Amino acid sequence: MLIWKLGFPWGSTPTVDLRLWRADAIVLFDWLMSTDLNPVPITHPAQKQALVDLLARLEDVDVMESTEEEIAAAQAEVAKNMGW
Repeated sequence: MLIWKLGFPWGSTPTVDLRLWRADAIVLFDWLMSTDLNPVPITHPAQKQALVDLLARLEDVDVMESTEEEIAAAQAEVAKNMGW
């Protein structure tokens, strides 16, 4: 599992600790990097900003340099036993 503390540069904004499997982080990072967020359905602009913030936090961990093989393996791991 991956741990990072969400911290923001603008003072005393509350933060949370979030634990992700490394495979989840790789899959999310790859998807966010390859997705145009403009057509993603949202009901509030903050949802798109939260995705951009998540991408920024994922850039701070060691998933940014994942190879195509690592991405494929992470996708297979995350999709395993989904049951839906």
